[in-house]
Amino acid sequence: MDVGRPLIRALRAAVFAVACVLVSAVLHVLAGGAGVRLETMAGALTLTWAGAFLLGRRQRGVEVLLAACFAAQYGMHHLFTAGAPPEVSAPATHGHGTGLGMLLVHVVAAVGSAWWLARGESALATLLHLAGASVSMAWAALLLLPAVPIEFGPAVRVTPWRGPVPPRRAPFAVVVSRRGPPVSFSVL
Repeated sequence: MDVGRPLIRALRAAVFAVACVLVSAVLHVLAGGAGVRLETMAGALTLTWAGAFLLGRRQRGVEVLLAACFAAQYGMHHLFTAGAPPEVSAPATHGHGTGLGMLLVHVVAAVGSAWWLARGESALATLLHLAGASVSMAWAALLLLPAVPIEFGPAVRVTPWRGPVPPRRAPFAVVVSRRGPPVSFSVL
């Protein structure tokens, strides 16, 4: 199986978008930003899902994921700020949410998202590869079953063997112990 198949890609993008947007929105509010409206959250989810779906055609390196997550966090910060509820004005937040703290929150969210995505992609690719290998082996075994002839004939009478019985050996009679220093050989 491939991680780039459309259904798997869509599911991966959905899980990533939900986790990334929810974490970003919570951290945005905790850093002093205004609350995020549901319409703004839905827009952020849609845009993040679309970006993740487009990048999910194949596995990406950490540098590409980090750049994409930084871009997503930058966009979400501006989207969350512009989409703040009208009753919360800029003077009401006393300038919180626009300084270094907000920048650090979104940087941490971007780095965490990129790390999570890279690790999850690797784990999912390994899991899908193992599942695909198991299914293909089982399928091959099922396809071989009709090729094995099954014959039902008259019962064959088997007579027991009456020859000499070999002597039984103790179960550990053949064990060789190699404890101690190696045997030295003298060369003349």
